[in-house]
Amino acid sequence: MFLLYEYDIFWAFLIISSVIPILAFLISGVLAPISKGPEKLSSYESGIEPMGDAWLQFRIRYYMFALVFVVFDVETVFLYPWAMSFDVLGISVFIEAFIFVLILIVGLIYAWRKRALEWS
Repeated sequence: MFLLYEYDIFWAFLIISSVIPILAFLISGVLAPISKGPEKLSSYESGIEPMGDAWLQFRIRYYMFALVFVVFDVETVFLYPWAMSFDVLGISVFIEAFIFVLILIVGLIYAWRKRALEWS
């Protein structure tokens, strides 16, 4: 039988974890001083006066490398619990994990063929 009182702790944590950030933003908005001067709007460079424009354009390769790294790093996070309980889960979960890895390998081959992994 499905009873809602079993989830009282869950709802309490959900409400508390939602209220605390909202209160923090509201309190900081009320108490924070509002001052927008030239010092506040200038970019901060370790206490040294900024020289030139603070807006620099980075090459897209940095973002491509970071994106590929994050994808495969998250893949590792998902595969680790699966590998730890492989003997309990059975063949159907093995097939699902195989399809998951296969999709990621296809994505890696696509990125490789588009030369997104070349640095120069």
